[in-house]
Amino acid sequence: MTTDGERVENAQADGLGLKRYIRDIPDFPTKGILFRDITPLLQHGPAFRRAIRALADRHQGRRPDAVVAIESRGLIVGSALAYELGIGVVPVRKKGKLPHKTYRATYSLEYGQDTLEIHQDGLGKGDRVLLVDDLLATGGTMGATIQLIERCGAEIVELAFLIELTALKGRSRLTPHPIISLIQY
Repeated sequence: MTTDGERVENAQADGLGLKRYIRDIPDFPTKGILFRDITPLLQHGPAFRRAIRALADRHQGRRPDAVVAIESRGLIVGSALAYELGIGVVPVRKKGKLPHKTYRATYSLEYGQDTLEIHQDGLGKGDRVLLVDDLLATGGTMGATIQLIERCGAEIVELAFLIELTALKGRSRLTPHPIISLIQY
């Protein structure tokens, strides 16, 4: 359920003119899927900067200790956001991609399962983190990442997305965490 405050934030963000930089790709990666491609947004410097600043401005008064970003597009957005905030970025990657000791979380997909990992020393107990991905759909990937952050003993201050597919109701799976999405479909 979206609160009135979230509606206002998202309406204001829509005023940033970002939606026009999202390309629709029908039948990708499979027939019947409409893929929301952020590549044009990433390629347009002023639009990408507006998106990153809109997310960063929310945390200027009390910056988090780190940005946690999910590969691969989320890591692009998260790295830029961490840079803007002047803090570090902690990557969450698919199983077997991180070289040091990791925590793992497995989650369900429409067509099977996947596993995400985070370095065990990536976050400290009590660290305040901003969790970032490019898109919120069903919330499965984000839910697994929340488990990883909690296992590290860190605290989530907000979940941030460029895009939210509201019909898939991923937001409802991620409560009670505060959520911001700049573009909604």
